[in-house]
Amino acid sequence: MAEVAPPKAFLEYSGPVKGVKYPLQVLYCGDCGVPVEYCENYPNYEKCKAWLEKNMPSEFEKLKVDKGEGEEGSAESSKDLAEGEEKKKRQTRGGKAMMKTKKKVEPQGIKMWTQTRGKKKKVTIVVGLASYEIDLKDASKFFAGRFSCGSSVSGDDEIVIQGDVKDDLFDILPEKWKIIDEDDIDDCGEKK
Repeated sequence: MAEVAPPKAFLEYSGPVKGVKYPLQVLYCGDCGVPVEYCENYPNYEKCKAWLEKNMPSEFEKLKVDKGEGEEGSAESSKDLAEGEEKKKRQTRGGKAMMKTKKKVEPQGIKMWTQTRGKKKKVTIVVGLASYEIDLKDASKFFAGRFSCGSSVSGDDEIVIQGDVKDDLFDILPEKWKIIDEDDIDDCGEKK
């Protein structure tokens, strides 16, 4: 019977490879910090290529030659690939969210209501601050700090403040935001 060689263990060191000069010299990209052959997997590959072309032209030429040999087809396929790259930009981490276009709205005035929550608790609802281009989150934080209570943004243009603070808001709103006039503030009473 023929002798069977014992199987090698995974990651067993087999000694130096013939034809390889040791220690190995690894070239690292100055832009992304990874070895040059891995730059193509980096999100900002264009910056890496520019750095490589400027600082290591010989390696850049090798990179271009390797790409040309590995591609299937003729020059047309590389042309189509370049057009495809222009159409599909590399996505950065986290992506780009669709930005909502803000509509220019004339200030409509500010309306305030009180609403009963539970038996004795009340909340004040303020609507219309967004039409004055006031950031609702900042306004909500301001109200929470000023009245020492909870305040939250609910809906597109609505702030709910815990407690009945309607009377104080008539003085505070024009004082804090100079755009608002006292005549623009409307008390709508109790909301059911």
